Amino acid sequence: MSDTEPNDTDVVLTPAELTALTTWMDERGLGSGPVTSVEPVTGGTQNVMIRFTREGRDYILRRGPRHLRPRSNDVIRREFRVLDALGRTPVPHARLIATCGDESILGGAVFYLMEPVDGFNAGVELPAAHAGSADIRKDMCRSLIDALARLGAVDHTAVGLGDFGKPTGFLERQVPRWLSELESYSAFPEYPGPAIGPVTEVARWLDQHRPAGFTPGVLHGDFHAANVMFSRSTPEVVAVVDWEMCTIGDPLLDLGWLLATWQLPGAPDEFAGELTRAGGLLTARELIARYAEQSDRDVAAIDWYTVLACFKLGIVLEGSYARALAGKAPMALGERLHHTTLRLFERAHTLMSGEQ
Repeated sequence: MSDTEPNDTDVVLTPAELTALTTWMDERGLGSGPVTSVEPVTGGTQNVMIRFTREGRDYILRRGPRHLRPRSNDVIRREFRVLDALGRTPVPHARLIATCGDESILGGAVFYLMEPVDGFNAGVELPAAHAGSADIRKDMCRSLIDALARLGAVDHTAVGLGDFGKPTGFLERQVPRWLSELESYSAFPEYPGPAIGPVTEVARWLDQHRPAGFTPGVLHGDFHAANVMFSRSTPEVVAVVDWEMCTIGDPLLDLGWLLATWQLPGAPDEFAGELTRAGGLLTARELIARYAEQSDRDVAAIDWYTVLACFKLGIVLEGSYARALAGKAPMALGERLHHTTLRLFERAHTLMSGEQ
């Protein structure tokens, strides 16, 4: 998950920022007259998103959090580079309108404007037609996989992302990188250490079974059913969202990430709450089969990628628990995500044991 702590989008735009934004849009021919209907777009990220209207056209503005972190602007710059590249592909996404790398316009934050997406997040809602039909929900699953396969098929060099990541050694870096992240939580004196299951055993298994190689491609980095928008009138995915963890790596990790989070027992709300509760979905093996039909990538080692996703995501979520114990995140959130981490490591162990 890109970020799991509460966001601060309730602070929309100050009068000075609104004036600066209006002037900036004037200079680029993006409408005229006042900016109206300004309201926050809430979600599971600390990055601020604001919806507004100008001269009859709706916009979404995305920027870093109100209290910018050291890399906040770098993350946003990477996002608008990815969205620009995706404009030359069939991957469903929110269309980029304009970008601003000038940090002086909005008080130190770079930002971009994109088209609003007419769709819904199946993690938080299901329209009546989707909720009432298992056939529609199965088609939603197929569309989800099809969108992922299209992303994995993108020639990242051809769309201008040849230097966007470091694919060499990508798989070899994963285990030590995330063990180091887990170790870093000891900086919080209140954190007693990880009691999250067989971390060492999973790490050893991953090193012993790591695929020999892969074909690099665009990796979303946080691909699950609540990070897409579905059409309100069809089962189709109309946009993949939240690109802040995107890089160039092994796209099969995105499929593993989806499978790691798919109908996770005891943790339905983190990744696709309403869709999971509705049921009638494709099984993990059916998702894999669909991907194999739509992609040229070899899915023979997909259990390895799913275990890696459980390992990585579990450690990421455990960080929120460590911060909660230190008073830097809500305790209820930290405890919920710690519970999800336990479920992820249980799933990893099951896959390693061949019991699925």
